[in-house]
Amino acid sequence: MNPLDKQVAGDHYKKLKIQPIEYIHANNIPFAEGCAIKYLTRWRDKGGIADLEKAKHFIELLIELEKKNETPTRKAD
Repeated sequence: MNPLDKQVAGDHYKKLKIQPIEYIHANNIPFAEGCAIKYLTRWRDKGGIADLEKAKHFIELLIELEKKNETPTRKAD
């Protein structure tokens, strides 16, 4: 059996034309972005506002991590 044809706990991904895992994998999307995509895709059919909060949390985590990786800009003299 194709794993894309099986879903544990619901059918919120199976009924989509492209499942989030297919899109995320095909585009080499990193973990945090992939999680946000997953929650944004399913919020209407599974977790409601809680899934939007989860997506927001992953975006906030990503912003914080990216800020830590930024090189400080030097002020003009």
